Amino acid sequence: MFKTLLTVATIYALSVTGFSPKSSLTTQRTQSMSSTNQFQMSAGDAAADTTEVKVGDTLPSVVLKEGQADYGKPVDINLSEITAGKKVAIFAVPGAFTPGCSKSHLPSFIEAMDDLKAKGIEEVLCVATNDAYVMEAWGDSSGGKDAGIRFLSDSNAELTRALGLAKESDVFVRCSRFSLIAENGIVTHYFSAAAGESSDTWAPNVLSKL
Repeated sequence: MFKTLLTVATIYALSVTGFSPKSSLTTQRTQSMSSTNQFQMSAGDAAADTTEVKVGDTLPSVVLKEGQADYGKPVDINLSEITAGKKVAIFAVPGAFTPGCSKSHLPSFIEAMDDLKAKGIEEVLCVATNDAYVMEAWGDSSGGKDAGIRFLSDSNAELTRALGLAKESDVFVRCSRFSLIAENGIVTHYFSAAAGESSDTWAPNVLSKL
């Protein structure tokens, strides 16, 4: 009798407070999804607020990673430091080892290295959001490293976002395809595939404007 009364009292108390295991779980899931969506919207809003790089801009002071031979520890490379006092070409691809980047964009710069040097280009940098080990492997297998191109990892997408060129996703942030020329850290020429063709960012088009 006592157990029956206790059970009835417990059920009554729970009904008054509105507690329900199912509703509690649903509330927790809703709050979790709301928090996640808020974070994703914040990241998207931040990317949307960043203006795309243009001629006259100063390259951001960000640290990239450069892979080393034989799986050595990647080295920090400060973009501002390696471009200071130099005329450099920087090109970025959506991903290492991807078809368009491996068959067209990268080879165009490999083949144009002598012509770029003749135009006063002292350094050529290839950037992607892949990690430093992948970039090192791509540079080695493609012949890009042997040609004198440096392969730098923007794995945290700091440079990509700072330039306003991030393609955000829940899995992997990619950089929109571009090429640029900078002198002493100032962008003097900018080439984007967004408003035209991918070939607009390839070395022959870059050379034609120098």
